[in-house]
Amino acid sequence: MNNFRENSIGGIPVDDMKKQDIEQIEQEIPQTEDEKAAFAAEEKALVRKIDLFLLPTIWLMYLLSYMDRTNIGNARIAGMADDLSLTSNQYSIILVVFFITYVLFEVPSNMILAKSRPSIFLPTIMVLWGAATCVMAAAQSYKHLIALRLIIGMFEAGFAPGILFILSSWYKKNEQSKRFAVYISAAVLSGAFGGILAGAITGGLDGAHGIRGWRWLFIVEGVATIVWAVIAHFILLDFPATTKRLSDRERHVALARLAADNVTARVEGAPKLTSLQALKQCVTNWRVWMMVAGYMVIVGSSTLSYFYPTLVRGLGYTAIMAQYMTVPIYAVAFVAVLTTGYFCDKYPKVRGLVIASWLTLALICAIVICLVYNFTARYVLLVFMATGLWASNGLALSYCASTFGAMPQETRAVSLALVNALGNLAQIYGAYLFPTTDAPKYLLGFGVVAGMCAFGIGVYVFAHIILRRHPTKTVY
Repeated sequence: MNNFRENSIGGIPVDDMKKQDIEQIEQEIPQTEDEKAAFAAEEKALVRKIDLFLLPTIWLMYLLSYMDRTNIGNARIAGMADDLSLTSNQYSIILVVFFITYVLFEVPSNMILAKSRPSIFLPTIMVLWGAATCVMAAAQSYKHLIALRLIIGMFEAGFAPGILFILSSWYKKNEQSKRFAVYISAAVLSGAFGGILAGAITGGLDGAHGIRGWRWLFIVEGVATIVWAVIAHFILLDFPATTKRLSDRERHVALARLAADNVTARVEGAPKLTSLQALKQCVTNWRVWMMVAGYMVIVGSSTLSYFYPTLVRGLGYTAIMAQYMTVPIYAVAFVAVLTTGYFCDKYPKVRGLVIASWLTLALICAIVICLVYNFTARYVLLVFMATGLWASNGLALSYCASTFGAMPQETRAVSLALVNALGNLAQIYGAYLFPTTDAPKYLLGFGVVAGMCAFGIGVYVFAHIILRRHPTKTVY
């Protein structure tokens, strides 16, 4: 173990814990070979149990979250744009306003989460945005959609950074890539499910009880979100030191393995960080800004996902068929995300290069799409382009979490939220990349995506080099 006592373990500052609890946690860290073997078996069983509680719950929560966020694209081509007389510019504004509140509330939400219980906080905000999604079915104008998207963005803001914070609080650094891949795979698969579900709802329920199909889309998905939020409250784990779903022994093993991996650390005697202190440590750390730059590129390029139905429809498919033709795009990306996560937990030192490689694939596809106008070829290129962007997204998050691992708990919470918030800020300008006036070639959008991917390749190659030369250390 390090030659200092860690002042933040498993989400609880040491100065809030009893002295005997700290000593017991330190004693759990195995020293002899026999102790290490016994502890390894116990740890393996514990990780399986943590996975069972966290991963399915988080996966479905994120699946529904992403569907609620992106169903606006499906509703648009299912009649919403015509019924509400939306122009292309108005649709872009509807997309943008979501990210205004989403970005503004991410860091404050994680500050609250760090001092509360995830099993209460996350399901609560999920119920609220699910209710707002249902209300979108009653929208009668462009202004109604703007107001509701602002509300949904405000409540969803706490979810993604909160999940990143929880995963980084439970898993060791060489366990995180697979778990972040599972998390991101929900967003990927939500695109496939969203296309299938949107096609079924907008086509099958259109006119039922006098309600248009696109309105039913918001009702069905909003109700599903609320139902799962209630269920998640009874399953979701809190932090390792506070969860009530593990035994005392399991909590101590969880804390001991995190202490041994130096997931969070502060020198002895450091005072408990206030939110402002954590924010100051975050914004003065160059590693945070490097990860912000890289993630903004990935998320900005991934704005493409909001336009998949529109782009596919531009290839000559009908509105309903365009919903279904988005499914292969997400299916291939889903396999790539999980494979990448599994590989990078075995070889964590090459994560920067792997991200750069996936962005290179996306860059090549974006350039070729600008030069080739054959519908079939462009569709295939769109599939591979989306694969590169989604695979790099999940890996970038685990790269952040492990890079920030030695930060104090409060600082890590703020840093992860800041990366996610500023990364999503890129979606504001990304919403304007594919106006309908550029159809069917969309040269502006694909050209900008190509430029962002080129910049991202440089960022992650640089990160790979600089972080090997200057590895993260406990400096607070």
